[in-house]
Amino acid sequence: MKLLKSSLALVGAASIFCSVYGIDEQQFYDNCRSHISAVAQTVVTKITELSELSDLDTTKVGYGQGTIKDDKNRPVGATDFNARYGMYDATAIGDENEKVIYLTFDQGYENGYTEKILDTLKEKNVKATFFVVGDYARRNEELVRRMIDEGHTVGNHSMSHYSMPDLTPQECEEEINSLHGYVLDNFDYEMTLFRPPMGEFSEQSLAVTQSCGYRTMLWSFAYCDWDVNNQPDAAQAKAKLIDNAHNGAVYLLHSVSSTNAQILGEVIDELRAKGYSFG
Repeated sequence: MKLLKSSLALVGAASIFCSVYGIDEQQFYDNCRSHISAVAQTVVTKITELSELSDLDTTKVGYGQGTIKDDKNRPVGATDFNARYGMYDATAIGDENEKVIYLTFDQGYENGYTEKILDTLKEKNVKATFFVVGDYARRNEELVRRMIDEGHTVGNHSMSHYSMPDLTPQECEEEINSLHGYVLDNFDYEMTLFRPPMGEFSEQSLAVTQSCGYRTMLWSFAYCDWDVNNQPDAAQAKAKLIDNAHNGAVYLLHSVSSTNAQILGEVIDELRAKGYSFG
């Protein structure tokens, strides 16, 4: 009875609304039915997608490019990742025919070096990708705004930095979409690249990322630069970055590293001298 009374009240209100604003009442009801139908179809589609995702492999994989390389100095682990998971818009290395290097930085927390790194990138006219987590975006609005204003790519590194394969598909989606929404609302910027925390993924988590409209980007070169209490020697670190260059290289760096801030300009100059450009 309550539902009937509510329905009659809504019909009456709609009739008055149409009369006041000169709207055709039948057209109004037809539009409402069309909208409700579209919403219902979206819900059904989403439920179907989540059901299909639940059937995918949930085995956790800890990514690493490995030490085995092909005759082009490209890590086999990265090229194998592309071949196996490319169907999920996931990549660890770029085109083998392009002498391009992609600089990417994971932004877990701020350690005072990002401003210097941004200064160097601006001086050298190089664009990079910065993968931010939710806490970083909230605490360092000026740096994130500068990244965007200076033409860098801001990527999604999840809201809370959880291991994605430990989560349900719904939880994975929330980790990605909640940060997406925050950055869109606060910076008017729409992210499109995702890097799973710790490089851990499963087939299912990659598929969830794709369903959120994102491409997954891992890396084809990384070195131990994240331990702030055990920073690598500058000369040795620079040699590693230069010696491991390859076509389509995706470098994973961390802006908490004092060594990275120190050597970045020289690395860019030497890689350019070897004929590389930066994507």
